Amino acid sequence: MTLPEMQAVSSSTVSMVGYDESSQEAYVQFHNGGLYVYRGVPRHEYDNLLMAPSIGSYLHAYFKNVYPYERVG
Repeated sequence: MTLPEMQAVSSSTVSMVGYDESSQEAYVQFHNGGLYVYRGVPRHEYDNLLMAPSIGSYLHAYFKNVYPYERVG
């Protein structure tokens, strides 16, 4: 599996995020080491995640029970 370019974020739970435009997959690396992929995420929703005051809260509210996801690392 090839990950998209990941960028560090300021969050108490999330360390890095990345997005693959062609497959609409958002990747989220947590401080505890878990790496998850969220599938079918539109670009604007990923951009909203990056701009959210709390990335962890936004992820929980708008990604977790909306988009299919799985742990990949």
